[in-house]
Amino acid sequence: MKLHELKPAPGSRKRRKRVGRGASSGWGKTSGRGHKGQSQRTGFGLPIDFEGGQTPLYKRFRKVGFKPPHRTRYETVNIERLNCYEEGTTVTPEMLIDDRLVAKRHSRVKILGDGELKKKLTVKAHKFTASAEEKIKAAGGSTEVI
Repeated sequence: MKLHELKPAPGSRKRRKRVGRGASSGWGKTSGRGHKGQSQRTGFGLPIDFEGGQTPLYKRFRKVGFKPPHRTRYETVNIERLNCYEEGTTVTPEMLIDDRLVAKRHSRVKILGDGELKKKLTVKAHKFTASAEEKIKAAGGSTEVI
């Protein structure tokens, strides 16, 4: 086989429709666009979100809220859940992940003040609520912001 003998597979190549080339072509005069109206004019094109006059999807949904794409997300742990650790333990985000108190591996941890802390713990986290910090110190423990 030589380079000049190569041919595409039958039916794989289709000739383009040449409109406006006389009545006998089948696509003469109006060139397949019909008579009059917006869709017959040059440059006409419907928007990609056009739904035939029906109210578009983006207008049917409520427009409330905004979530910044690069916001800092925190996994939260209530103070009551820290009672599972031994007295005097230093609780770190890695420990919380290993004990499945926090779901995501590389997330930041925020300690919330819901519940009671009955043990003296040193808690290391990325953030604390004021009530959580108060309760940890009241139990004789300490907090450390990473």
